[in-house]
Amino acid sequence: MALLFGAWLVDYVDRLVINLALPSIGREFGLDRAEQGLAVSVFFLAYALGQIPGGMLADRFGARRTVAWALLIWSAFTALTGLASSFVVLLLVRFLFGAAEGIFPAAAMKAVSERTTPGQRMGANGLVSSSNALAAVVAPVLGAPLIVAFGWRPTFLAIAAVGVLVYAALRRWLPAPTGVPDQPLRAGTSGVRLVLGAGVMWRFAAMFFGYDLIVWGLNTWVPTYLNDERGLSLTAAGAAALVPALVSAVAAVVGGRLADRLGGRHGLVVAPAMAVAALGVLLMTTAHSLAAFVGWLTLAALGAGLSFMPIFAVPMRSLPSDLAGAGSGMIIFGGQLAGVVAPVVMGALADAVSFGAAFAFLALGAALAAVLSLTTPQTTEAFLGALHAGRPVPFPTTDKELA
Repeated sequence: MALLFGAWLVDYVDRLVINLALPSIGREFGLDRAEQGLAVSVFFLAYALGQIPGGMLADRFGARRTVAWALLIWSAFTALTGLASSFVVLLLVRFLFGAAEGIFPAAAMKAVSERTTPGQRMGANGLVSSSNALAAVVAPVLGAPLIVAFGWRPTFLAIAAVGVLVYAALRRWLPAPTGVPDQPLRAGTSGVRLVLGAGVMWRFAAMFFGYDLIVWGLNTWVPTYLNDERGLSLTAAGAAALVPALVSAVAAVVGGRLADRLGGRHGLVVAPAMAVAALGVLLMTTAHSLAAFVGWLTLAALGAGLSFMPIFAVPMRSLPSDLAGAGSGMIIFGGQLAGVVAPVVMGALADAVSFGAAFAFLALGAALAAVLSLTTPQTTEAFLGALHAGRPVPFPTTDKELA
């Protein structure tokens, strides 16, 4: 868990530092906010496209090998980001960086699945994935002073070096799968085709799209908003985001534990949590003081953090372990499409209307996730029934068969 936590932390810090560097990059290359958003969105386009292939690679070649090589390759492109000579080159490097990072998430979730039982799975993934929110603290606390002191280019070179160190640790110390059986039959090729073609899986992917619209919208534009509109330095902006990020990290762990205790049943967590997140992003638009803005941002982070793991709960408890990569890859793919949409749309809204309109846009993501959380299968039996929808399946479909 500690090794995978470290890998996820590097994964998120590497992608979040560019949000802190956007004002500097924009000044150097003469970019408006929509173009700055494009530098983020191009990463997410490649990142989204890499999710399903990444899961299938992990299912085919093993999660440990896939995780390690993805980390090494994306660290190389993190370093190349700091060497970009033009905006066009920057876009190309960030696209390739996104493709390399896109292989990682499903493989990492599969690595956890191979080392846990179904009843432990969401709690364990919640602990590991809390690194995502913690990265929102680490990136500004460490990245902002580096950018201020040395510039954005050396900062990317420095964090790339950290990625190489974590790669070496993974290759040396990540233990083998436990071998604890979670399904009595292997799925095979027909199972992969069934999962990738299942409408119910795409509904879970769309739910994660709604969740990630909030996450990537806030991660991308809050630092710039605080810098441009509130007059905070990058270091002060990072400090302002400290409490929301810590709250989100704790909420991710709590959400995972709740999902395990509820036996899935994500609607009981996601729907009310997304209502809280929607309230937070809407009230952010009315904040007249920095304290009020951070307070409503914390509320939005709480709701989003609680929703993270429960969205995965039913599919990851239900699918055989050799489909965990493909299944989680599909869901994560939906979320990363939100990373393509949110930066550009919010940048355009901030330029054309205001940052208030940009933040209000995120409430649409909360509404989408809440509705889908109530209209998707809540148990393993219902999920597998919807998955095969009258077609024969190569793995059990009832709780009794699973037992």
